[in-house]
Amino acid sequence: MLPQYSLVIPIYNEQETILELYRRVSAVMDRLDGTVELVLINDGSRDQSLKLIREIHQQDQRVCYLSFARNFGHQIAVTAGLNFARGQTVIVLDADLQDPPELIPDMVEKWRQGYQVVYAQRTQRHKETWFKRFTAYTFYRILKNLADVEIPTDTGDFCLMDRQVVDVLNSMPERNRYIRGLRAWVGFQQTAIGFERDPRFAGDVKYSFHKSLALAVNGIVSFSKVPLRLSTYIGLLSAVIAIIMALLVIYWRFFAGSSTLTGYAALIVAVFFIGAVQLVSIGILGEYIGRIYEEIKGRPLYTLAEVAGFDNKSQQSAISSPPLASNDS
Repeated sequence: MLPQYSLVIPIYNEQETILELYRRVSAVMDRLDGTVELVLINDGSRDQSLKLIREIHQQDQRVCYLSFARNFGHQIAVTAGLNFARGQTVIVLDADLQDPPELIPDMVEKWRQGYQVVYAQRTQRHKETWFKRFTAYTFYRILKNLADVEIPTDTGDFCLMDRQVVDVLNSMPERNRYIRGLRAWVGFQQTAIGFERDPRFAGDVKYSFHKSLALAVNGIVSFSKVPLRLSTYIGLLSAVIAIIMALLVIYWRFFAGSSTLTGYAALIVAVFFIGAVQLVSIGILGEYIGRIYEEIKGRPLYTLAEVAGFDNKSQQSAISSPPLASNDS
């Protein structure tokens, strides 16, 4: 019998959090009005996370797990969970307990009202630095204005999705996966539930500034062609500036009576400006070309070292035909 609900949680070096995560999640699972499975994805953890996951699976048969052969990154771990989840509704949340599991029943109620995607929208961030709050606020507004589809602001991967939505996401072959963007792109009836984001329960933050920046760039490049257009506009602007400088040089030489080039410093500035424009434009092109290169390699999304808790039929189906994606670790 297939479960009614699937809870998908990526795990990466969360040994300090797993037991408390299971305690809170299992309490929510007991409150739901149908059968539930908990899908844990071990994303190449180097601590005791996999050992604890095995122990929880042995104690509770509702718990299924996947273990990657190495670290493939958060977005791919979420995608693997969606590949294996069997529920009619699938709830995705993080393991650090910043996404409160107690919000899940409210999401289910929205789903029963007819919404096929219910995403959690942060109204406040507790105990985060001003820099983190500022950069997150800025990124979501930039993405909202640049993206070809409307991606809700202040939302992460914490959401509930109907089986129909999950099936569409699983059918997408693209390699650079930005789940919250894909979730918005597929459409269907969507709504938000506001919540206050708690600090991590324990352990260190797994998304460093570098990883957060890479995810932000991936989100913008994956859902917008504006950077390409912007490089074109900046190129046109530099061309206009170059023409103006050329006219100034002609004026200084033939009409101002100067026998030497008095605009030398301005010319140097213009040369550096044009060089910067060229390098930035090449970098933007490189981001898009790199994605084309990733798409044509055709490597599998992930490699699995261990799978437990799923029936053989669903296991073989997911392993034999996983979608393609790149490493975002």
